[in-house]
Amino acid sequence: MSAPKITPILDTGKKDTVFDQPHASIEDFSFNAKVADVFDDMVSRSVPFYMEMQRMVCELATDFARPNTHLYDIGCSTATTLLALDPVLDPAVTFVGLDNSADMLAKAEEKAKKSGTSREMRFVTADLHQGILIENASVITMLLTLQFVRPLYREKVMKTLYQGMNDQGCLLIIEKLTSEDTIFNRLFIQHYYDFKRRNGYSEIEISKKREALENVLIPYRLEENIELLKWAGFKHVELFFRWYNFCGIIAVK
Repeated sequence: MSAPKITPILDTGKKDTVFDQPHASIEDFSFNAKVADVFDDMVSRSVPFYMEMQRMVCELATDFARPNTHLYDIGCSTATTLLALDPVLDPAVTFVGLDNSADMLAKAEEKAKKSGTSREMRFVTADLHQGILIENASVITMLLTLQFVRPLYREKVMKTLYQGMNDQGCLLIIEKLTSEDTIFNRLFIQHYYDFKRRNGYSEIEISKKREALENVLIPYRLEENIELLKWAGFKHVELFFRWYNFCGIIAVK
């Protein structure tokens, strides 16, 4: 039997120009209406192998999703992951997208409506710092989200995900990383910025976004992420993707 075709769909019609004004003041990065409007273009040009990571996450999710359970996408942004999963998972799996940005959720609902899906798919405003409800989950995806949770709250968030997950359920995480070794950290960041240049970002855009993210996106080392997952109770933890300072991790309860 051939594997189902997984095709993440991005709305890249509007180009990301959020940080292209050289004299504009820099504020902390937020997922506001301006970012939501161009997010699919932004993330596809800013995250190496984004589409491949999406596809891998969807493949692994199909191995663990079970009928009459929930699949949660924590930090669902514009619903790219959920809509890629929709055609390949049992219709009895309920999808729940959580995000703290009303603008992102509006974009997600718009894309879901355009997709014509008949699946039960709920989008919920949720702040990980305030606590969330997870129940009857066979799969939880968390793509480029944990890095935006303040470190003080990460243990609580991870414990919540673990406790709301069914036995043999899985958590799929994509994260940006830092490295304890300063040589590798510098080289990986250098090659990451080269990647962004190849995708059309200017030096001003790269610099301004780096400054805007400085106090908002706080990456962990790979070892710290793995330790956090094991601390929460996950028995099986494995790396499934790595590109310089980005990684994908799967954890099974």
